[in-house]
Amino acid sequence: MNTKRIAIYAMLTALTVGISLVILIPIPGTNGFVTLCEVGIYAAAALFGPMGGLIVGAGSGLFIDLLAGYPQWAIFSLLIHGLQGWVAGYFAGKGSVRWGFGLTLGTIIMVLGYFFASWLLYDWPVGVASLPSNLVQNIVGIVVAIPLTKALMRLPLQQTTVKTK
Repeated sequence: MNTKRIAIYAMLTALTVGISLVILIPIPGTNGFVTLCEVGIYAAAALFGPMGGLIVGAGSGLFIDLLAGYPQWAIFSLLIHGLQGWVAGYFAGKGSVRWGFGLTLGTIIMVLGYFFASWLLYDWPVGVASLPSNLVQNIVGIVVAIPLTKALMRLPLQQTTVKTK
């Protein structure tokens, strides 16, 4: 990994944290919140593959929780969003069907990851209550990330991205 790539990952992580803190919707029943972090995670995964998805997912998940005042979620977010980004990035650039599978698998990882984390922290009813908002967060993230990624692929930045079909 070169210095340019590290700088890009750092900027994408900061951008993802920024948009997530601007649009942060608290969910009192789960002691959590809904953000746009999937937009940044899925875009980084599409543009830079598994390592980009992992770094942006883990870093943004961790910093969003710490800066938003939810430190109890920080380690869970680092692991869940990191794995989500890695999986989505693994399938990026391998055709539309496989990319769709990667986004679906990333969504499942995130939704189930927070279900179990909520259960561990608060009890199983909170885990169940987290399912709809986490699913909606991922659907919105995918709907925004796909056209954003297509637009970014046309920029000169493309020479440092994963090749897609």
